[in-house]
Amino acid sequence: MSDTVPQPEVPAETEVEAEEATDPGLAVEPGYDPAAPAPLNVPRTPTGHADVDAQLERLGDADHLATDGHLEVYEDVHRGLRDALTALDARPGPPAPPSPYGNRS
Repeated sequence: MSDTVPQPEVPAETEVEAEEATDPGLAVEPGYDPAAPAPLNVPRTPTGHADVDAQLERLGDADHLATDGHLEVYEDVHRGLRDALTALDARPGPPAPPSPYGNRS
């Protein structure tokens, strides 16, 4: 009698299984993943302001990202829109009227 425990026999791979494991052409394609990114195809109407339109088009970049990647795109677009709107407010107005020539000391 021996104190060793007999090991269970592991069946050897068949030739077909070994071939499938090494041949990438026979690999099984992944199934449908409902959580995979999918484009929303939301129509974007041009605003007439090139800076604003460029930022709104950037939202389309989120279509191919998983939801955890949306935040970076949204923050970038928000920053760009805020800068564009600030620039619209900061544009100089019409020039000041000319000073009268009668003010001589």
